[in-house]
Amino acid sequence: MATTSTSTSTSCVLILGASGRLGTACTKAFAGAGWQVIAQTRKAANTQLPAGVTPLVTGDTPIQQFAPKLQDVDVVIHAMNPAYTNAAWAAHVPAMMTSAVETARALNATLMFPGNVYNFGANMPKLLDESTPYLPTTVKGKLRVDVELALRQATEQTSLRAVVIRAGDFFGTRGGSMFDQVTVSKIKKGTFTHSGPIDVATPWAYLPDLAQTFVLVADRRQLLPKFEVLHFAGHTVSGQDWLGALQPLAAANQWVANGQALKTAALPWPVMRLIALFNPTISVRR
Repeated sequence: MATTSTSTSTSCVLILGASGRLGTACTKAFAGAGWQVIAQTRKAANTQLPAGVTPLVTGDTPIQQFAPKLQDVDVVIHAMNPAYTNAAWAAHVPAMMTSAVETARALNATLMFPGNVYNFGANMPKLLDESTPYLPTTVKGKLRVDVELALRQATEQTSLRAVVIRAGDFFGTRGGSMFDQVTVSKIKKGTFTHSGPIDVATPWAYLPDLAQTFVLVADRRQLLPKFEVLHFAGHTVSGQDWLGALQPLAAANQWVANGQALKTAALPWPVMRLIALFNPTISVRR
């Protein structure tokens, strides 16, 4: 787990997309570390914000238009995400990055962005480090590469400073991730679901730790180059590893009978591909 950080100044962070999974975690982490936090959402939040956090409800107004009222912001976190469809990503991901860049530039603030592993494509190597080349093989992967390149270019052509922190799939948060929608979706019925070969390890990020890492990096932002990419190691976990970790939890909660093992089920990809033809929110190729 990441070391707890406490900001040594009255630094202020603007979190764009504060109602999402990462946005919510970063709101808690920065507030807990003593930062002033402005939590931007399109709609009024339906959950209570941590004490001292200032809500900023922008509706459909471009976020950068609020910049004149936010001049004390030191760091902007781009935690916005559109619906999980290729069409929504193509329509909104570039525009969201443009909005985040313009907002950070107007505030003379460092922009922090959560990268993912889509950039590396279907044939990615076992070890992903900051020098691994981008070879995207999906629509979402190509879009993420494009916006990261646009972010780098913005730091080269303007005074903007930016940091990308790359991580794997999220777990340890509220609903909406692969972990809760697939891996443990049937665990209370005694079944563990794996989305790929059960012995193949993939990168995962425990969200509270990732959010704390954003705080740690934000505290040290002035020590970094104008544009930096950092990889969050997180956990490299196979389906078999998850099964071993979840078995005691299932037994303790009596989701399986005494002495019995969790059942395993593979995600039915042929069925998922068929469903995806009629339900665009189900993406079988990221």
